[in-house]
Amino acid sequence: MTTTTLAVLVPLLPFLGAAAGLLLGRRVPGLVRPLAVLPTLTALVLAVLVAIRQGGGTGSGKAPVDAATELTPTGSVPIELALHIDGFAALVAVLVGVVASCVQIYSTGYLRDDPRYPSYAALVSLFTSAMLLVVYSGDLMVLLVGWEIMGICSYFLVGHYWETPEARAASLKAFLVTKLGDVPFLIGLFALAADTGSFRITTIVGTVTDGGLDHPTLIALLLLAGVAGKSAQFPLHTWLPDAMAGPTPVSALIHAATMVAAGVYFVARLLPVFAASDAALVVLAVMAAVTMAGSALAALAQDDIKRVLAYSTIGQLGYMTGALAVGDRGAAVFHLLSHGAFKALLFLTAGVIIHAAGTNSLAAMSRMTGLRDRVPDAYWTMTVALLALAAMPPFSGFFSKEAVLGAAEHTATGHAASAPTAAGWIVLVAGLLTALLTAAYATRLWLLAFNGRGAQAPDHGKQPVAMTAVLWVLAVPSLVFGLTAGVLPDWFDGHSLAPTLTTSVLGTGLALVGGLVTYGAWRHTTALGARVPMGAVAASPDGDGGLVEAEAIASHTPAYGDVASAPDPADPGRLLLGPLHRHAAAGFHLDAVYTALFVRPVRAAAGLVRFLDREVVETYVRGAGAAPRWLGAAVRRAQTGNVQTYLSALLAGTVVLAVAAVLVATAGA
Repeated sequence: MTTTTLAVLVPLLPFLGAAAGLLLGRRVPGLVRPLAVLPTLTALVLAVLVAIRQGGGTGSGKAPVDAATELTPTGSVPIELALHIDGFAALVAVLVGVVASCVQIYSTGYLRDDPRYPSYAALVSLFTSAMLLVVYSGDLMVLLVGWEIMGICSYFLVGHYWETPEARAASLKAFLVTKLGDVPFLIGLFALAADTGSFRITTIVGTVTDGGLDHPTLIALLLLAGVAGKSAQFPLHTWLPDAMAGPTPVSALIHAATMVAAGVYFVARLLPVFAASDAALVVLAVMAAVTMAGSALAALAQDDIKRVLAYSTIGQLGYMTGALAVGDRGAAVFHLLSHGAFKALLFLTAGVIIHAAGTNSLAAMSRMTGLRDRVPDAYWTMTVALLALAAMPPFSGFFSKEAVLGAAEHTATGHAASAPTAAGWIVLVAGLLTALLTAAYATRLWLLAFNGRGAQAPDHGKQPVAMTAVLWVLAVPSLVFGLTAGVLPDWFDGHSLAPTLTTSVLGTGLALVGGLVTYGAWRHTTALGARVPMGAVAASPDGDGGLVEAEAIASHTPAYGDVASAPDPADPGRLLLGPLHRHAAAGFHLDAVYTALFVRPVRAAAGLVRFLDREVVETYVRGAGAAPRWLGAAVRRAQTGNVQTYLSALLAGTVVLAVAAVLVATAGA
């Protein structure tokens, strides 16, 4: 079987599994789990085979896999079903397969009693198929199809617990905000095709390399709007923390695979388009810097364990876009791969912890004793994942994050001609500050979740093997994937991904400072925790993970109050942030700003249009119908059927006409 055939089967198999699951899930319940797991696992195996056949990628002299067939004649720019598989695509497809397989296996235990599991599993399979289509696609319009399928799947999956208003609002918000970015993105795609004469990625890159792009800055900025929406970058990142209202496995899929990384991956594939404009790279660098620092501050103030991880994802995506801003797509995709492993692990362990604790509130967990003993697998694997997130050597996050910081330093010191020096300094300073904050919120999460004091943690029984086994599977790459930094350049552009001394010392030193300061703050505040009683844990001891999570989402606000303003002196984040905590916990009020700038004016305009339509336009419409109706009623009253009445009316009319004729004649004389 040729590599092209294998590559076609990789996204096709999950799609067929999704179709079969939707058709047979209700009729044959026993097939739901096999149809969810087996096609995705098979796609993973085929993706690995494609990667093996690709060898060391283009860096080792291996030509990319390129195949295309024209879908339909358009009369101008053709749209082709095209594959383009280089080292980037081969490795990212393996990541998608690993994460999706782990999520499907984990979900068989986490949502085992959920009545909507068949449709959930089918949507996850369709989501996986769309992600793989984006990764392998060599045509931008086909990539856009996968991009939009991911968007609609995320809408349904985030709103899985549609009984709760939080889930309904979050799914709608995720859909609308990402669509807001997709509009300029689509315009940018058409402008790019108009300048280059093709939607094929290879043709576009070749044309741009030869200097054939007429409007590089405009096109790059339009495309960046879509990247900001899909990859949750400032200012279109506000949907991602709210999307945590969906099931935890969905959060892992959205964050760890290419859903939120789709924008980063897109820029990596078309980096020459963005590199053609220094202004676009500086804008990308500023966007990455604000995203990194702002999301890290917000993560340090969150009480919901999943919202901490959501803001963490936004910040790590900022590192990736920062690497792209300094022209090093190898470092960006390296961090994408590393982050995919440890972030999937973080979310799946969070699901186990939520099930065990019966709540998603870190404040409530800090009042529990023995939670780590209830979930030993989650405890150890989350510790590994948090160390990777905090970029502690020798975990994978250290190597990938240092690759980004090293690339930024290289550009800042003027050793890279492909990006402006200003972009390098912006990314480097923001990246080092974010390293400090990342270690701080990672340490805070670990301390509050696993070192609580108070009542004994509830015993919900042993976790299913399907949930705990995948944690250890993902712990392996979280621990050792960074050691491939010496081999990966052959798969990418050949640029070294090894850590540099300066950024390694600075980054690791700042991370240690962040962790130690947070630990000291926790030691100071933990004694105050027992003095502040919290609401009872609202969860069913006998429910499975999905039901417990749904109940925790629904009852979090009444049980624990408004976390953004609740005075919890046991939280070290409140001590560290001081007056900034209230604003950081609310995401720096960006939602309120958008409501004031956009939502309220649009609603006011809609209210005005509604008033004009109902009170003005409809008045004329109703009048146009009422006048003939009244005239008809008057004429109907004259039709009495009495001949004498008709003759009297005729005589009266004749007399009136005669008198009128006489008056006219007299006036004329």
